[in-house]
Amino acid sequence: MKVAIIGAGAVGSACVTALVMRGCAHEIVIIDRTPARAIGLATDVRYGATLSPEVNVRSGDYSDLKGAALVAITAGVNEKTGGATDRNDPAGRLRLLDTNVGVYADIISKLQTIEPNALALVVTDPPDPLADATRLMGHDRVLSTGTYLDSLRFRFHLARRFGVSASSVGAHVLGEHGTSEVFTWSSASVAGAPISALLARLPDHDLEKFRRDVEDEVRYANISIIEGIGASQHGIGMVTARIAEIIARDERIVIPIGCYNPKYGVTLSLPSIVGRQGVLRTIEPELSTDEREKLQRSADTLKAALDRIKLSAPQPHPDSAGAKAKPT
Repeated sequence: MKVAIIGAGAVGSACVTALVMRGCAHEIVIIDRTPARAIGLATDVRYGATLSPEVNVRSGDYSDLKGAALVAITAGVNEKTGGATDRNDPAGRLRLLDTNVGVYADIISKLQTIEPNALALVVTDPPDPLADATRLMGHDRVLSTGTYLDSLRFRFHLARRFGVSASSVGAHVLGEHGTSEVFTWSSASVAGAPISALLARLPDHDLEKFRRDVEDEVRYANISIIEGIGASQHGIGMVTARIAEIIARDERIVIPIGCYNPKYGVTLSLPSIVGRQGVLRTIEPELSTDEREKLQRSADTLKAALDRIKLSAPQPHPDSAGAKAKPT
């Protein structure tokens, strides 16, 4: 599979490295508005790539999008530069939307002209409304990385508290990849045992404090990382590579990923079956009343952000199937 990465900054670099290590692409093309940066990244990575499965890592320009099955877009202003690092700011990553829509306008125009059949994966923050912007700009085949990383963080923090492997934890974060995200505590479990039941067996357990502490660690993980190394990059790079692998292998596994959902009228994350064509369908999970209300509020938050940028939907491209969710 040919994969293109647009944006050779911290996140783009992490995506390239993780893709090489995963071994799921036969060709990786790196595109950046500063060609020297793309050349430098490709040169650096290709030397280490000799330790991985055969892959052609190279720099290119937009004409090299031709033939790409997946285009991961990481270009744009990041949280630190865009001033989205205040834990008390309810807008969070959405503060970056107006600036990054402008960045995407040029990129999507070129993508739609050169390779309209490519599946676009929005990695730039805020990924969900940027995926909707991409769709409204005319490129219907688009997903966002959504809450996949948030869900992994959720599983990690639960696993650490219960002293088990994260692979034994089942837990999803849904909705926006941002401050309105929804933690599905009602279905969170360790090896099938509900979290609430496990906590009830512990002395002096405080379920509300437990939930609050875990949610804060997950919701503001990006800010903690930025305070340490300047950018949240490696985790999302690994997630992007894993999504690429799922698509390349047509795995059809269920992950929380951002996809346009007609029921909510926006791109948000729900558990979805992902394969070579992108999201094949979404699976509506059983949620508590509180979780359903929070999910609707998350959708409303995303709608309000999207309405602010004043884009209108064009006619879909005739070959743009496979990017919209089919709920079950």
